[in-house]
Amino acid sequence: MASLKTPTLKNPSLSLSSNSSLSPAFFATSPNNLPFSRSQRQPRFLIITASSASFSNKPTVLVAEKLGEAGVTLLKEFANVDCSYNLSPEELCTKISLCDALIVRSGTKVNREVFESSGGRLKVVGRAGVGIDNVDLAAATEHGCLVVNAPTANTVAAAEHGIALLAAMARNVAQADASVKAGKWERNKYVGVSLVGKTLAVLGFGKVGSEVARRAKGLGMHVIAHDPYAAADRAHAIGVELVSFDEAIATADFISLHMPLTPATSKMLNDETFAKMKKGVRIVNVARGGVIDEEALVRALDSGIVAQAALDVFTVEPPPQDSKLVQHERVTVTPHLGASTMEAQEGVAIEIAEAVVGALKGELAATAVNAPMVPAEVLTELKPYVELAEKLGRLAVQLVAGGSGVKNVKVSYATSRSPDDLDTRLLRAMITKGLIEPISSVFVNLVNADYTAKQRGLRITEERVILDGSPESPLESIQVQIANVESKFASAISESGEIKVEGRVKDGIPHLTRVGSFEVDVSLEGSIILCRQVDQPGMIGKVGSILGEENVNVSFMSVGRIAPRKQAVMAIGVDEPPSKESLKRIGEVPAIEEFVYLKL
Repeated sequence: MASLKTPTLKNPSLSLSSNSSLSPAFFATSPNNLPFSRSQRQPRFLIITASSASFSNKPTVLVAEKLGEAGVTLLKEFANVDCSYNLSPEELCTKISLCDALIVRSGTKVNREVFESSGGRLKVVGRAGVGIDNVDLAAATEHGCLVVNAPTANTVAAAEHGIALLAAMARNVAQADASVKAGKWERNKYVGVSLVGKTLAVLGFGKVGSEVARRAKGLGMHVIAHDPYAAADRAHAIGVELVSFDEAIATADFISLHMPLTPATSKMLNDETFAKMKKGVRIVNVARGGVIDEEALVRALDSGIVAQAALDVFTVEPPPQDSKLVQHERVTVTPHLGASTMEAQEGVAIEIAEAVVGALKGELAATAVNAPMVPAEVLTELKPYVELAEKLGRLAVQLVAGGSGVKNVKVSYATSRSPDDLDTRLLRAMITKGLIEPISSVFVNLVNADYTAKQRGLRITEERVILDGSPESPLESIQVQIANVESKFASAISESGEIKVEGRVKDGIPHLTRVGSFEVDVSLEGSIILCRQVDQPGMIGKVGSILGEENVNVSFMSVGRIAPRKQAVMAIGVDEPPSKESLKRIGEVPAIEEFVYLKL
């Protein structure tokens, strides 16, 4: 296989607008993150906003929520700054047509109406913080507006608050304080537990999680962690052991949550996972409220499985006044204070101001959360391959088991096109997106894919398999291999020892065509159930009947086998997610040796 060489951006702050034939340069984006046409022998990025040279006067930045003075000062050095707080939606829409950039926190809704009201002038929206739930990314993309956030400045503040809650919970600080202020003196009631020698499981070993681990080690705790992207050398340097999710929750005395809220992590702690925990476990959450099933947590507290909980975040904020969880006597609560230190607020202000100013100057921002647009004809040709790339990444990462993490990924493209006719940077970005987004709060696109992968220690190599034939079709197939990991589905391991999935586009639809050493053929729509079975008559009917009884529609079904009456892999495409009971029944079919359900 020939080694694939693709252009890379060596300087993340490089301005890419200077070579554009358009003036002023602008940032145009698409939710599909699509790539370059074959006619673009030297791909041109149209990145980011009008540069300062494009204006006769300074650009105008609207700061719609309180921002630290250091950030405002930085903005004023480059732009006219309008600090107008507590704007109504109508007032914001009126002002926005006069602004080139907008900075908000979490309280301002930047919806489609805002972008429409801007009349195309708004070029950058800066979110002073990590989450961007209050910004309509699709609308921003359609209106050519870059969205940036400030993901790093809150790290230490959030970690410190996690440790504060950990200690306060262990020693009943909040409850004892309320008791004394009520005129009581209940020393025997509020006997606590020691932290030294206890096992803390950190779920999500990113920036905040690793800082919590450092501090917990200093308190004499034994720290373990689960995160599929955590670098083993970084964990070992801190003195933290990486383990599987099940091992983490089963052995921990304390659990600290630091994962983002994604479809994969929503209600990750639920009745089923609570049942696997050590009786008397204590839980801290300074991440996102939705990662815990709050009703299940109340049941776990009442049953004694969970001894105590300390929560800074909730599914609904503020939570209802009559919330059983908030009112529970063994729960310590704070009103989302993780980032609320004076130092963190100043740090966020500087970080978002720098990102917005950089964007207005035409620089690439590492914290950009939407991606460049490309011509419509390119979208038409490459859209199914973009979808295929992302879905193969999603499938591959869901097949990974254990605590070792994903570090080495190899992508092979089978194509008849020459290298200058097929720029694979976008395909690589979409595979990266599929690998990272299911368990991360990061939005991956062409702008930040390589940076995001590097930050997580994810090394992606590419190979091109040159085929004879017509170059009319961009690609024959894409293959994704993940090395040095265990698999939830042993049949996904190839003869060379890697998790391997391969797909191609048929009639404009992405298809999965290989899993491990087994050839299959199933449309990558909805979700997929993979079963390894003994090849015998009636298997398709048995599984189909189980799904049919639950009114789960089967869109595709394919069987790949080694030889007649030997082992086979059945791939089933389903339009609706099967219940746990249905999946359990599938697993109990005698001829089925293993199975896995994969969400797309």
